[in-house]
Amino acid sequence: MKNQTITAPKGFLATGLHCGIKTGGKPDLALLHCPTGAQAAAVFTTNKIVSAAVSVCREHIQSARICGAVLNSGNANACTGARGLADAKKMCQKAAALLKAKTEQVLIASTGIIGHPLPIAAVRQGIDKAASSLSSSASAGMNFARAILTTDTKVKNACRTITLNGKTVTLAGTVKGAGMIGPNMATTLCVLTTDAAIRKPLLARALRQAIDQSLNRLTVDGHQSTNDTAMILASGLAGNRPIQKQGTAFRRFQETLIDLCRDLARQMALDAEGATRMFTVQIEQAATPQQARQAARAVANYDLVKCAVHGADPNWGRIICAVGSSGVQLNPQKLTCKIGKIPVFRNGKPVRFDPKKVSRIIAGKEHTITVYLGAGQFSDFCMGCDLSPEYIRINADYHT
Repeated sequence: MKNQTITAPKGFLATGLHCGIKTGGKPDLALLHCPTGAQAAAVFTTNKIVSAAVSVCREHIQSARICGAVLNSGNANACTGARGLADAKKMCQKAAALLKAKTEQVLIASTGIIGHPLPIAAVRQGIDKAASSLSSSASAGMNFARAILTTDTKVKNACRTITLNGKTVTLAGTVKGAGMIGPNMATTLCVLTTDAAIRKPLLARALRQAIDQSLNRLTVDGHQSTNDTAMILASGLAGNRPIQKQGTAFRRFQETLIDLCRDLARQMALDAEGATRMFTVQIEQAATPQQARQAARAVANYDLVKCAVHGADPNWGRIICAVGSSGVQLNPQKLTCKIGKIPVFRNGKPVRFDPKKVSRIIAGKEHTITVYLGAGQFSDFCMGCDLSPEYIRINADYHT
């Protein structure tokens, strides 16, 4: 089977294993290594409260070359004070020593329960073990993906290839996240790799755009984590002419990265906490780009809409109510809504439709809700999922 994991691009080794953070022996430590060094970029949560890992990673991402990344799950290392910051630095120091790199050349991310100190001795031992099991195999990439999961039920990987200057360039990524998804500038933990040769500023630009057009268009519960981090490492080993400017090669690279990240976002929506199905809210005819985005997120975050989706209930009134309370400009006489391709509300009035047919559309694995505001020419979208009793159970029992 073709490698679809973060070890698919040339120049990357990875692993994932259990070090002792989680009970029951589940993987909880992941290590990524680029022996030749990589250009790197990252985006982080805009929450005012951030984990120690985010604080350290924000500093390290400024390095000219990055040699690897260490990630842990099961413990967020957030709200842990000076000890937490020291532990995050110790993780990077340990990994750097084993990877023959400088401490500031190692990126870091953590996810899990907030407010608990890391069992740093066990983590350091785990990094020792991980460094000796690094591999470029697909199974190693899968182990990495498993090791960053929390309430996720499955790994999420995606891979794309394109041709630049006659050379095959590979992009790959993995993501975790099933709850506390309501991002702004990043979401959950996302690790992307590529063997493209590209300047660091352009890599950062491509990442920001890709996250904004994919993972930032996803909401599970409208909540943002203290640990959200998305990082990309580029080994430059594909042999393509280095991408130095925003020309054709850069646009192709960026479009491919957006497509890959949208694939990951869709996988997240389908594996959200308690979710049984996902939906996309498409807003058309908005007065401004910002209002298009605002309206799409308002509908996707609206609990009554999410509950209706869970029950496959074609209750267009909840959609119209969500749009009306979103604070955006709209023309009530032109306001129109479709579920799938079926109009259910047109020009401010109900439309006769077959509720059973629309219910079957909603009951599918995924569907699209389209709302025309009649106020302008701008459009945007947001992905969401249904709200089920299982979401409450998962989050009621999470700490215990």
